[in-house]
Amino acid sequence: MNTVKTPTRPLARLCGAAAVAATLAMTSVADPAAAADRVRWQMAMGFPSTLKALADTAPWMAEQVNTMSGGTMTLQVFEPGKLVKGTEIFDAVSQGKIDSGYVWAGYEIGKVPASALFGAQPFGLAPPEMAAFMLERGGQQMMEELYAQHNIMPLFCGTISPEAAGWFTFPLESLDQVSGLRIRFAGLGGEVLQKMDAEVTLLPGSELFEALEKGVIDATEFSLPTVDEQLGFYKVAKFYHLPGWHQPSTNQYLYVNLDKWNGLDEMQQTILRTACTAGVAKSLARAEGLQGGVLNTFTEEHGVTAVRLPEDILMELQAKTDDVMAEFSSKDEDFARIWGAMKAFKDEHQAWKELGYLPNDWMTRVSGQ
Repeated sequence: MNTVKTPTRPLARLCGAAAVAATLAMTSVADPAAAADRVRWQMAMGFPSTLKALADTAPWMAEQVNTMSGGTMTLQVFEPGKLVKGTEIFDAVSQGKIDSGYVWAGYEIGKVPASALFGAQPFGLAPPEMAAFMLERGGQQMMEELYAQHNIMPLFCGTISPEAAGWFTFPLESLDQVSGLRIRFAGLGGEVLQKMDAEVTLLPGSELFEALEKGVIDATEFSLPTVDEQLGFYKVAKFYHLPGWHQPSTNQYLYVNLDKWNGLDEMQQTILRTACTAGVAKSLARAEGLQGGVLNTFTEEHGVTAVRLPEDILMELQAKTDDVMAEFSSKDEDFARIWGAMKAFKDEHQAWKELGYLPNDWMTRVSGQ
């Protein structure tokens, strides 16, 4: 009886790997369907990808998708206006005019009021808290259920540090100055300021410098220091107001047409989810890593005064925020449900936030001793 020797384990592994590789190679050549499984999607941008921390996560995320998929999945980045405007991405993805878009949630507030909560909440969740809520406390699932009604799969794909409270041509020192203030503001924060009798307008970022320079507006918020520096606001407004009460975090998403999403296999969907989760970590790290240096440049080199909003103004903003959130909740069940979940998590997390970390001004206290 002949004896057949079994290959040693390393050799067996090598043979197995070779067999798998050969099978994959034969499949890709012989099976035309394999080529059909390749994903080639447009990805419209809500903001120019050149804006540091705010939008440069998107092309980085697209690169990860391409690498993880071995080149079988491509998200082709289109700058704002090349396919659609940033404010039109929701409708375009919903209707299948484009495959996907990377955008801040909230421009669709007129159709989906609760969408603004996922973009930012005044006096709401900071970036780590937002990441925790979305990825660990059911936020992603809530958003998927909400957006499925509009034929969109939304993937949490980026979160950045607080936006500044705005660039002003004069320091905001009292509540009296808010009434009649001509200011550009977006989202729920704009609703709050309107309750304080400010004259709120929503202008695109490309028009803000000229509007400030010509005195069309007294002030504007837009983003965090790295972005504001690129737009040059420090040249025409010398008072930079903080903190970013209206957007403690700014959150962006990959909107995917739901029919396109359902056409993906499990591995492809997992690649997109994983790339977006990596995008959250990347954007958070990049945002925190850059802002301090730019803020110092504003004050030390450009003659900008960093102004902390007076407490009485912050308290009134908080009070008006409570009114706005109550009104939106009374009109929209989804808004009420999602805002309730966010508040519950924030309340639960508060003790840890206050006790688990050193006070924000700890180093100032130590150096002052």
